[in-house]
Amino acid sequence: MIRLNFRRWWRWLLVVGLSCALLTGCSVNDSTGKTLRVATEPAFPPFEFQGAGGKLQGFSYDLMNAIASAANFKVSFQSIPFDGIIPAVQAKTIDAAISSITITKERAQTVDFSRPYFKAGLAIAVRNNNQDITSLDSLKNKKLAVQIGTTGAEKAKSIPGVQIRSFDSAPLALQELVNGNVDAVINDAPVTLYAINTGNLQGIKIIQQLLTEEYYGIVTAKNSLNLTLINDGLDRVLKNGEYSQIYKKWFKAEPPSLPAKSPFANQANGNKANLFTSLNVIWRAFPLLLQGALVTLQLTILSVVLGLVGGSLIGIVRLSLIKPVRWLARAYIDFFRGTPLLVQIFMIYFGIPALAQQLGFTLNFNPLVAGVLALSLNSAAYIAEIVRAGIQSIEPGQTEAAQSLGLSATETMVYVIFPQAFRRMIPPLGNEFISLLKDTSLVSVIGFEELLRKGQLIIAGNYRAFEIYVGIALVYLCLTLLSSQVFSKLEVWMNPLRRQKKYNINSFTNSP
Repeated sequence: MIRLNFRRWWRWLLVVGLSCALLTGCSVNDSTGKTLRVATEPAFPPFEFQGAGGKLQGFSYDLMNAIASAANFKVSFQSIPFDGIIPAVQAKTIDAAISSITITKERAQTVDFSRPYFKAGLAIAVRNNNQDITSLDSLKNKKLAVQIGTTGAEKAKSIPGVQIRSFDSAPLALQELVNGNVDAVINDAPVTLYAINTGNLQGIKIIQQLLTEEYYGIVTAKNSLNLTLINDGLDRVLKNGEYSQIYKKWFKAEPPSLPAKSPFANQANGNKANLFTSLNVIWRAFPLLLQGALVTLQLTILSVVLGLVGGSLIGIVRLSLIKPVRWLARAYIDFFRGTPLLVQIFMIYFGIPALAQQLGFTLNFNPLVAGVLALSLNSAAYIAEIVRAGIQSIEPGQTEAAQSLGLSATETMVYVIFPQAFRRMIPPLGNEFISLLKDTSLVSVIGFEELLRKGQLIIAGNYRAFEIYVGIALVYLCLTLLSSQVFSKLEVWMNPLRRQKKYNINSFTNSP
């Protein structure tokens, strides 16, 4: 009996001991198997870009993978637009970000930076035939393209009289220069040099390198435990020579010496959120947002008017008895309804000028003209189907009655069919107006400062993404509600039954 109990105790002690050993092993290296969600914007070669087959390539990816291997953790890369990276880090929807983010005092108050991993600076890019711009001072009263939320954008703001166009990525800003829509681009020197040396962008040059001396850092949320893990891996990569190999691979040069810590380390959080400060941020942003709302309304009204004219004609052509004409109208509708509006905006603003240059002549679009053109062409396709359905909804007897009165086909359409059809079109036309009102936000990708772009520019300065986007949503909501009420009143006013009822009531009250 005693031997049996001893054996049981021995087995129990063995199980407990093994369990403790396993737990101890896990606690010694708790980063083993850990996966960090790391944000990048793959539109910044040679640091971050997509290679053949959509594979992520660049200096930043190679370095982050090396850091992960050295610190014994894994990486899951997530693509996020540059101006949304720091808000995503603040919200902790991602764990870290490596996207050529310059370490600045303002950013260091909202997020934490690793020790610097790259020494960079800003450079001015101009077209090869430009002899007027030779320095930063010569940029006065010029047109500049920048990437939103970057130090280049901040530098551009300090130049007197400059006109700034902000784009979502550096390649779009450089393409704007190639197309001749701006005089210069202020951008990170390594990126611009890479674009020139690889031949991807021809006809531009750098006139002055390193207007500033800057450092890139890996970003984490404030007081994140991941920062220590990343710094540990970065230290090891710098010491064992792997960093030097990666640097030589992408830049064909010896790497410069880097500081041991961020120049703005341990900055206090300058954006502590509470209800009062959030409301204050929204309130202070409203004047600029309302300016953007006026531009949004301008875009919408111009596009709807032009789209209504074009869509009405195309809708009538869709009912033509001539097959080639009818098929041509159908092809137009299928193309503009079957392709994304964003792609159409890019095709018109960037694609057509680039094609014109290849054909040997220059063609440039003003952002307003390009935006209205794209929105009008797209809206006309939808309005054409609304018009066609409205006309076909009128009873054939109306046409027969008009013909019996001696009206021609054109007169029948203008005086009999279309007025009745238009009344039935008002509800779907109201929906199209509201949809177009919201779709104007897509024009921000070509640097047009409508409501959404105004908000993004504010976020680039204060990093209060949630509050500003709430303000943007409220302005859009007010615009759509107001538009709905206008179309509801118009529908009632054009309803002959309601108008007759109102006339009868007025006649009764005015009778003796």
